[in-house]
Amino acid sequence: MVSLKQRLITAATIWIAIGFVAAGFVFSAIFRHEVTTQFYEELYVHLEELQRLTQFASDERPHLQRDLSDPRYDIPLSGYYWEIQQADKVLARSSSLMDHTLPTPPDKPIDTGTHTHKITGPSGALLVAERTRTDIPGAPPVRFIIGTDQRHLDAVLDDFNRILAWTLSGFGVSLVAVAALLIAFALRPFRQLRSALSRVRSGETNQLQGEFPTEVRPLVADLNKLLQAATDRIQRARTQAGNLAHGLKTPLAVLTDEGYRLADAGAVEASQTILSQCRNMQSQINYQVTRARAVAMRSSPGIVADVRSAADEVASALGRLYQQANIAIETNVKEGLKVACDPQDLNEMIANLVDNACKHARSKVIVSVAEPSASNRLLSINIDDDGAGLPPEARRVVFNIGERWDTQAPGTGLGLPIVKDLAELYGGEVELRTSSMGGLFVALRLPRAEL
Repeated sequence: MVSLKQRLITAATIWIAIGFVAAGFVFSAIFRHEVTTQFYEELYVHLEELQRLTQFASDERPHLQRDLSDPRYDIPLSGYYWEIQQADKVLARSSSLMDHTLPTPPDKPIDTGTHTHKITGPSGALLVAERTRTDIPGAPPVRFIIGTDQRHLDAVLDDFNRILAWTLSGFGVSLVAVAALLIAFALRPFRQLRSALSRVRSGETNQLQGEFPTEVRPLVADLNKLLQAATDRIQRARTQAGNLAHGLKTPLAVLTDEGYRLADAGAVEASQTILSQCRNMQSQINYQVTRARAVAMRSSPGIVADVRSAADEVASALGRLYQQANIAIETNVKEGLKVACDPQDLNEMIANLVDNACKHARSKVIVSVAEPSASNRLLSINIDDDGAGLPPEARRVVFNIGERWDTQAPGTGLGLPIVKDLAELYGGEVELRTSSMGGLFVALRLPRAEL
């Protein structure tokens, strides 16, 4: 998707280009009109000079008192020509014409005064002006013709258009640059808003904070209300989950006590049935309460957990618990690695996995984090043990609630299902495979925090 900034800059560039192209055509047309008018005015001046300098001798041949003031009429094929005609005969011509003539169309009755033509001259298209004068009564009128090559006008226009194109292009580029800067400045509040949202995601604050323009403040206020509403909903969900657990705790304790009383009264079979069902109910309550809390926290803005802190806390707590069993727990986690997960849920997932590994390990459990790549959205937290491991057919069974592959080991069968459910709720996953240490390798993959 094209960003808003790119769209605005593209739109500004297109409109500036259209405006400057149109301006170029308009300026060029105006300049052409003015220069063409100036060329013809110059022709009229030279035509007037030609008439004033021409005198007719007794043989009716015209003679110039002197040469025209513009020396270009004396340079051969210079593009500046004059000619005097009478009854389709050439009476006199400029030196620049050499042996050529100016084939002007015949005059019409309406061609009085000074009029213009565009003809083909000896050196190209020619702009001519002519005037008719009658010096001898009864004799054919005399035509004074003067012209300038079109190429001289075109050269001036080409030079102007070239300079105009470079000037407008440079000015247009500068305007696009200024427009881009103005757009970037105008969109600056959105970058500030993004930074404020990043601080909310990173957990630094639970509200958008900062100085924003008047136009953006209503949006910031609405977003803060939305964040507050989400936080309130999460808190209510957690409270309801806690109330549910507390409400079931007392009836479950009564049933458990009744089971023990039946055992004391000799009803051992009935007692075992009741106590077994009570344990199942307690396991389901723990599982559902944990899941409900995770569902609520998943929608919470700004939840971030530090992986090293969680791994160290779990290793310290379980290390003391399994010290007598000679199980060593090692952690190999770099600082600064964070995941988008509630810290309490991350601790619970790592604790369940490490606890499960310690139950089956011979002497060592290692908690590590794979080196993350920039393109990988998930961070892999790995737990290895040197125990007997799990056969491939057991790796699906252990994720079922209440299912245990090794019934001899202590446990409720809820650890791995809780870990899998929590990981998936946060957009992650859990993978089981054989460890290089010979035991079980568990990869807990969770989304990396956007800081």
